[in-house]
Amino acid sequence: MAARLREHYLKKAVPTLKKEFGYKNIMAVPKIEKISVNIGLGEATQNSKLMDGAVAELGAITGQKPVVTKARKSIAAFKLREGMAIGTMVTLRGDHMYEFLDRLMNVALPRVRDFRGVSTKSFDGRGNYTLGIRDQLIFPEIDYSKVEKTKGMNISITTTARTDAEALALLRSMGMPFRQS
Repeated sequence: MAARLREHYLKKAVPTLKKEFGYKNIMAVPKIEKISVNIGLGEATQNSKLMDGAVAELGAITGQKPVVTKARKSIAAFKLREGMAIGTMVTLRGDHMYEFLDRLMNVALPRVRDFRGVSTKSFDGRGNYTLGIRDQLIFPEIDYSKVEKTKGMNISITTTARTDAEALALLRSMGMPFRQS
């Protein structure tokens, strides 16, 4: 069974983008390459149990085992030693990526309090979009009673689009709820 969002991309988004930007070849149409989900936990230097919860929650949200990121160098002011666990991340590709994006846009984001849409200003100039989420409780996979501490996360959507306008059109046609300006 293919991902619902991938079928939507192939049947609706590709023809729309091809017409809008005048692509002659279907391979020139921008697509989503990967999605990186990252939780940075600076407090894990004092309390190592926080990392176990973050790894379990990120695994539940993405359906994939997260990688624990470690500090590259020591910084005395932050009481940080080289090799300490300071975060966790997952890179999603293929059907896992489309399933996660579908859940993010249709289930998780509408659960944010006073949600009016995501900002259109979070593009990096090369067609990639980054979204910051303040707490992980907006995902239905997280059990509220088992959460010790709310953790924020960054979600980076990497596309093959050359410009921000193309990436915006791609994400809009995929159903990303952008704020009306």
